[in-house]
Amino acid sequence: MTETHKQTVREFLDLVFNDKDPAAAFARYVHPDYVQHNPHAPDGAAASASFLGGFLGQFPELRLEIKRVFADGDHVITHCHMRLTPESRGSAIMDIVRLRDGLIAEHWDVAQDVPESPANGNTMF
Repeated sequence: MTETHKQTVREFLDLVFNDKDPAAAFARYVHPDYVQHNPHAPDGAAASASFLGGFLGQFPELRLEIKRVFADGDHVITHCHMRLTPESRGSAIMDIVRLRDGLIAEHWDVAQDVPESPANGNTMF
């Protein structure tokens, strides 16, 4: 089941951020009782899809590269590199989702800008 959950989340993120189609992604992969925990996004599937559509409209060159995906039961965690433009350093994004009935039912995320001069030689990915 965890591999199926991981694949669902991968496909959802790719459809939202790389194919720029949050309406289709929410229709296909999100539970009707979706709960949003990001304090900048509205609650509910339709409102969150609309919010993401507006965000993506501001950044038509945005790309999301999924670096890692972890699953534990009905929870999936992704570690991604999001770039708003091709020349930007971007942000490291951690998403946590809970699935119910095979659909994304709940979402949390944390974002951190990739610094120009890190204090160490390690990458964020």
